[in-house]
Amino acid sequence: MNKKLLAIVVGAAAAMPMATMANVTVYGRAHVSVDFLDNGAQYSETNISSNSSRLGFKADKEVGDLTAFVQIEQEINISNSGTTDTLTTRDTFVGLRGGFGSLSVGRFDSPFKVARGPANLFGDQVGDMRNLTRVGNARFDERTENTVQYSTPNFNGLVGAIAYSHHEGSVNLDTEERDKDSTISTSVTYVAGPFDGALAYERADENTVRGERDAWRLAAGYKITPAVRLVGFYQKANYDGGTPAQQDLLSSDVYGLGADFKVAPNTYIRGMWLNREADADDTESNMYVVGIEHRLDSALRLYANYAMVNNDDAVALTPWSQARTATPSGALGERSRGLSAGLRYDF
Repeated sequence: MNKKLLAIVVGAAAAMPMATMANVTVYGRAHVSVDFLDNGAQYSETNISSNSSRLGFKADKEVGDLTAFVQIEQEINISNSGTTDTLTTRDTFVGLRGGFGSLSVGRFDSPFKVARGPANLFGDQVGDMRNLTRVGNARFDERTENTVQYSTPNFNGLVGAIAYSHHEGSVNLDTEERDKDSTISTSVTYVAGPFDGALAYERADENTVRGERDAWRLAAGYKITPAVRLVGFYQKANYDGGTPAQQDLLSSDVYGLGADFKVAPNTYIRGMWLNREADADDTESNMYVVGIEHRLDSALRLYANYAMVNNDDAVALTPWSQARTATPSGALGERSRGLSAGLRYDF
């Protein structure tokens, strides 16, 4: 069904008059890697992974003082590893922007998810910070559906956003409880000179699919020289769904530091450390990541990363579980390690 839809969209775009096509952009990303993954127990294998590869269409049209915009984006599974699906809906929405800011309706990254950006040195790679911040039913780095979002104008680098998501697939269909299946996500971001920072909060009601939860997040980056950038991150998540034992396992604090060094005009060396500790005993995990990236031009980059997670006895996290098709499980109390060589081409 998805393949047929894509063919229709491409065919329709090709048939449009050139005047109509003036504000239509086709874009995408092909991102693959070869990974050696070891969970410290029974699994030690080489994989080929597709890492949030995508194809999208953007269009906008000025209508008086307003601009109407639309985006349709699909994830493409290049490796087809572990699944029969090749297309999955990513950020897809329609909206208006003008002097008042912007209003969007659809399915897209929540303000809370976007707020990790200033500290996200290894996005969609082995070592992605979401391996520790997005755990189980307490996760928040989501692309929420049925969402309305308002973003303010840019006030000298300061931008605010608030999103409301109504979940039609409520886990409790009692009509008296239908008002408890929504999520609210907010953020404030600030960019000025060498500083880039974000503060965000998100709350999900008790009848959302994964239960009641809320979290705060702070991420920041600062260029101390044109070639050296330091980043920091903190997140506090509270999980109120499930049993008391599940609440202790999923309510957690995550914090860490990282640095990015530009060692040549197109070459970067970076590293990051993150710590996660839940309320339950023996639930601490530490992730260490180092990597090198070389950009052949603005669209094509090659990289290599090594990432490791040290787990306490009650947790089994890995440095490879997010935004990838190669996702073998971890092992309780074991050290999981991943060595990855990847290629990313944006167009």
